[in-house]
Amino acid sequence: MPQPKILITGAASGIGRAVADLFAAKGYDLVLVDLADHADVASQHSPVQRLRGSVSDESFWSANQSALAGLTHAVVNAGVSSGGPIEALEFDEWRRVMSVNLDGAFLTLRAALRAIKASSGPRSIVITGSISGMKAEAGVAAYGASKAAVLQLAKVAAKEVAPDGIRVNAIAPGGVDTPIWDDMPFFEQLVASEGSREAAISAMAKMATPLGRYASADEIAAQIAFLLSDDAATMTGTVLTSDGGYSL
Repeated sequence: MPQPKILITGAASGIGRAVADLFAAKGYDLVLVDLADHADVASQHSPVQRLRGSVSDESFWSANQSALAGLTHAVVNAGVSSGGPIEALEFDEWRRVMSVNLDGAFLTLRAALRAIKASSGPRSIVITGSISGMKAEAGVAAYGASKAAVLQLAKVAAKEVAPDGIRVNAIAPGGVDTPIWDDMPFFEQLVASEGSREAAISAMAKMATPLGRYASADEIAAQIAFLLSDDAATMTGTVLTSDGGYSL
């Protein structure tokens, strides 16, 4: 029986990279996508197809649809962060976030479903959302709105393809220790005041979560793997919240 074939976007770092490493170790056939160079991801394993391009570029998916032949699973994960109050938010920044987080998720999902529908056996998709799409906080309008939209996108997709035996779920992480924090000015200031990146992550987690900790990328990857697996065979249209109690 052939190994499952999985598409993973945003594979160069963070949650996407952790998912790629996890499934490479399981021997899956990988299709890895990122705008950044990701030649070193899952480099000790094969088979791996590496595609470099923007998930929000429709022509990228059209040009690479054949690479998805035989696809059975997908992790729609690529995303960018953003912060700032609405009245100060430039429209170009709003569109940048929506382009990657929402348009990119739609284009990835569409391409994945077109390929997966032609395959047989257990088939499933997970979309990476965020607790920011479920709980309102000041300063995350673009990011939160984009993630709220992808959670609904996952539910609509789940209802559409359930008759085909394809499952679509989403995960809504809270704080996760990934490089996404490193581009945020407030985090740079926190690192400076706390003395190290690790101390800054710990300080944020203690303030934000009842459990007093953020997840690692590997922990979220394991939860995504559960949603993709037959252990979650009766789950579709679900949003798995993994936020250390932040949303309570």
